[in-house]
Amino acid sequence: MDRECVSLLPSVCEVLAAPGRSLPDDTSLEKLLDWFSGLTEAGGSLLEACPCLLEFTSTVVHNTASDPGVLSFTLRLTGLMAAAEDGFKKLQERSVLNQVFHLQHWQEAGLWEDPCLRIGWIQGLRSMLQHPKALGFFVQSDFIDPLLQLQTDTSLFVASAANQMLAHILLFFQPVSCLGCNGVDKKEEEDDDGRTHTSGEYTAAVTAISEYLKVSLVPKKYTKLRQSLQILKLLALLLAQAGPPLWDKLLHTVADSLEELVTAGCSQLTLPLMDVILAACSSSGADERVPDQRVGRLLSAMLNVNKPADLIHAAAAFLRRGHHDIVHTTRAVRILLLPLHIVTGQTLLGTNTTADEHQSSVVEQLKCKTSCISIICVCLTNTPRITLSPSGVLPCPPDLIVTAVLSLLRICSGVSSSSSSTSCSEVCRNVIGSGKVQKCALEALTALNSSPGAKEKISEVFTVLMQYLDNPDSDPTVLHKSFQAIVKWTSVSTELSFATDQLRRDLVEIVKKRVCDMRWEVRDSTVEFLGHLAGVRVSVSTAEEVCDASHVLLGGCCTTPLLKEALQDTESYVRASAISALAKSLTHGWQQGTALSEEETEIVSRLLEILSQDTEGFPRRAVVQYFISWFSSRSSSASPSASSASLLKQCVRSVLSQGSADLDWEVKVHTLELAELVLDEAFSGHLGYRKGSDKPRALQHSYGVVSEQTYTLHTRTEGAESALASVVKLGVISALLSGLVDCDRPVGLRACRVLMTLRDAVCPDATAAVAAVSCELPGSGWGQEIRKTLGMKRSDIAAERGIGGADEGGDSGSVSVCEALRSLGLDERLDVLTQSSDHIHNSPLSLLKDILTTSAAHTHPDTQPGQEVIVDCY
Repeated sequence: MDRECVSLLPSVCEVLAAPGRSLPDDTSLEKLLDWFSGLTEAGGSLLEACPCLLEFTSTVVHNTASDPGVLSFTLRLTGLMAAAEDGFKKLQERSVLNQVFHLQHWQEAGLWEDPCLRIGWIQGLRSMLQHPKALGFFVQSDFIDPLLQLQTDTSLFVASAANQMLAHILLFFQPVSCLGCNGVDKKEEEDDDGRTHTSGEYTAAVTAISEYLKVSLVPKKYTKLRQSLQILKLLALLLAQAGPPLWDKLLHTVADSLEELVTAGCSQLTLPLMDVILAACSSSGADERVPDQRVGRLLSAMLNVNKPADLIHAAAAFLRRGHHDIVHTTRAVRILLLPLHIVTGQTLLGTNTTADEHQSSVVEQLKCKTSCISIICVCLTNTPRITLSPSGVLPCPPDLIVTAVLSLLRICSGVSSSSSSTSCSEVCRNVIGSGKVQKCALEALTALNSSPGAKEKISEVFTVLMQYLDNPDSDPTVLHKSFQAIVKWTSVSTELSFATDQLRRDLVEIVKKRVCDMRWEVRDSTVEFLGHLAGVRVSVSTAEEVCDASHVLLGGCCTTPLLKEALQDTESYVRASAISALAKSLTHGWQQGTALSEEETEIVSRLLEILSQDTEGFPRRAVVQYFISWFSSRSSSASPSASSASLLKQCVRSVLSQGSADLDWEVKVHTLELAELVLDEAFSGHLGYRKGSDKPRALQHSYGVVSEQTYTLHTRTEGAESALASVVKLGVISALLSGLVDCDRPVGLRACRVLMTLRDAVCPDATAAVAAVSCELPGSGWGQEIRKTLGMKRSDIAAERGIGGADEGGDSGSVSVCEALRSLGLDERLDVLTQSSDHIHNSPLSLLKDILTTSAAHTHPDTQPGQEVIVDCY
């Protein structure tokens, strides 16, 4: 511990112990506890390092006039000091634990009514209960009953803390034979006389807690549902992590109460009950393929409840957990397919459905519009998972489920009605025009593209999706999901043989219409669709030639013109999406080294205009990313045309210049990414240079945009001078130096890392020719900052050598790149940039000084009225 902190702590304790003293802010005590916790976790002893804490604790406990927050802090601090056995022993010898946690003391003082004190009592004991001696003290002090009473405390925070405390006691102190089941690794501990610590205290705790859970599970009144919910939440946690003896004890004790809850049929408890049952299925105490008989009975009962909505939710919860119990999985699948079977008229459950005892009750439930929509959406969400079930589980072929979803989409849009009996027409009316069902069905359809038999359904899928895209009543989200579904299903058939000429014409007309929609969300979804479709690679049916799906489905003639027009859109999101879509649609040509068309050249000019003139950040970010894609997509095996290569070089210079001066920090970070790509290409093959994709993980930081691979050292060393001169000419070095002194830390951090990479590659063995390569610096702004830094470094070096002061560079227009890389103090700057923003002010020493300063200001007679004491932020 810092010596100055130790010297200040007694004064801080005196301030905290004195009644009526104010603190700098509400989180000061939490900060102190965080600091003490860190010291304890590092293996230090608080009592040895801070002996004043013992006296502080005794003083506060006996002074009931202390602030409740300070009292709560003292309880938690005591538990922290007693977490280690040596600290526990010292506190016991001084009778501090009995004083601090003595419940009657706080009740008689009238302080127990404050939830702040109650939660301090719970959390203090929770911190202390890390070894058997602490458990012995807890049980022998009869603290179990008060803790159980706090489970239903009026304060949700207190009740939650008490809940977590019970879980900790049962799981942490399990017998050694249980360990490994719940991930806790503890060794059997011994008392001072060498005998193994008995498990009597733990057995007593388990018995008391189990009986409490049994009695409290079933609510006596409807108003006590919150208590049942809390207990079920605790049980789910315990059964999921308990080892076999504890698991069996808990389940044996509460099984009857759980069955009573299932029978009661309380809808609010359906999902919590399923959580408990499924936790029991998944735990080490049960084999999910052959569930424990008690668990199996509970599960069967939940999958046979009378309320259709509860039945559906229970089946969905079971299926989500991915259990392999064939009997219950088959049951859950049939339950979830039943509503779709009823609404669509598809024979999803086979022809013999009259025997299904829940069909009539489900039909009645579906006649209520609200519950109908809710039930249908739950079923749709689970259809992709259902189609992947084993053949013995599914009551119908998987492709029939796709057909049912398509039928439901037709019903929703009013195109068709159910082919089932006329008694279900009322059910069908409930879903017509329902945007919620449409969205859920489209999401399900999108996910069903990978289900067995999907390929045979692609033509039918496209027909329905085209109807939705052409429907003037479709809302923007429905259209967006329809476009997403088309992209997903396009990848199902690699040659797109289903695409008729009529389908292509219809799709082109729809896209042209939607890209001009009055709603910007629709225009945005349409241009995104064009980009995503261009990214799907398919085969041409007559040969093995591969092209993008937009070429096959849209004829390749409308994508670029439509996206080019979208660059003029009034909405910035649409402009940004259009730029990204253009990059995706042109990637294949870049990879092949194809010469740019006149239209593509015009697009490049327009993008540079956007970078320099657009008032919104989204399009400008997209422009820089466009050029990153262009630069990185060029294949080394393909030779780009001379005109294309020349234009790209000009664009890179312009983007680096404009992007590094942008006001948006993300634009600047993307600009530095482009600068790094240019460096990687220029210095590829030079000894010591690490490409952006080769940087070691040790150099990573959350603010930097760098990769996570290992070092790759190259073998060639010639040409360093020309490589360095070329990147200087393109403006790479200027962009990096500008970023280095940028006010946005992510920008400075990235620039610093890239400059360090360049320094390590060219500076150690720089020849005279390499050292002579210079970079122009502007007379103001970042150039002035760089010259100032270089001047200070020269002065430091001159002082060390005992020579006259160094010239700071004045208004010199250029600087040697190597000299700058050596003299800018990149390593020191990186250390500062990688530290958190509060590394100077948010420290234990600063915190202690704040508390003392505020206390002095509070009592100082010269304090001016209204004068505010400024303290550090946390």
